[in-house]
Amino acid sequence: MYALFALPLLYIIVFKYVPMFGSVIAFKQFTVTKGMFGSPWVGFAHFERFFNSYEFWRLLRNTLSISFYTLVASFPFPILLALGLNYVKNERFKKTVQMITYAPYFISLVVVVGLLFQFLDPRTGIVNAILGWFGVDAINFMGKASMFQSIYVWSHVWQNVGFACIIYLAALAGIDPSLHEAAVMDGANKIQRMRHIDIPGIMPIAVILLILNTGQIMETGFEKILIMQNALNLRSSEVIDTYVYKVGLVSQALNFSYATAIGLFKAAIGFILLIAVNQTAKKVGQESLW
Repeated sequence: MYALFALPLLYIIVFKYVPMFGSVIAFKQFTVTKGMFGSPWVGFAHFERFFNSYEFWRLLRNTLSISFYTLVASFPFPILLALGLNYVKNERFKKTVQMITYAPYFISLVVVVGLLFQFLDPRTGIVNAILGWFGVDAINFMGKASMFQSIYVWSHVWQNVGFACIIYLAALAGIDPSLHEAAVMDGANKIQRMRHIDIPGIMPIAVILLILNTGQIMETGFEKILIMQNALNLRSSEVIDTYVYKVGLVSQALNFSYATAIGLFKAAIGFILLIAVNQTAKKVGQESLW
């Protein structure tokens, strides 16, 4: 058991805790030639530079809006899917639906974005072809900044809803069957059983997942957003993660300290939100992380 536990523990230490030491360069003017210890201290200069930049509010607004949009849109659907599958009596149909909804989760993000480009293409895309049947002019979906967030969020829901419902199906399987038997004897229908037995039964799991997802509110899915970005939708698609990547690795300046300071700011916001939501859950009498 300890040998099995050692591997994930080693992974967390090497890839999660050890890199935290590198956060010190956020308070230095880091240069490769001088190294981490030889670079001079600049205090909070990089944080002040970011807070005073004209990009700050746009990046923060885009990051929070995409994150909250994703959280609100994706949170209820796995629960609804799990509740629906839980009452399906035809096992063949149930397994077919599970397979169809689980499959998109295992598709590469690059492939998913490629499919989006193909489906939404203004000239050859199937969506614009359908709109053309109703006399609607072709729309450049990926070139409209106002549509970027909805395309990102609902494609995320489609890709993850099936896999996310697995944990709720497991929680529903752990509910005492005698509760349902008693409810049926009392004349309760399926909707009433969902409301008074199933939902309260999975609520602790739902709250824990909500807390964990809120703690990652500043994590917007860097890879997918970067692939979907273009010059036309950049106004609403540029988030903190993509900005850090461009500032720290793509730009000619290679300002590692500035990029690290922005990343550290993002992590601090996520940490504060995690504590706040956890304390709120405790106060309302729900399950909490600690």
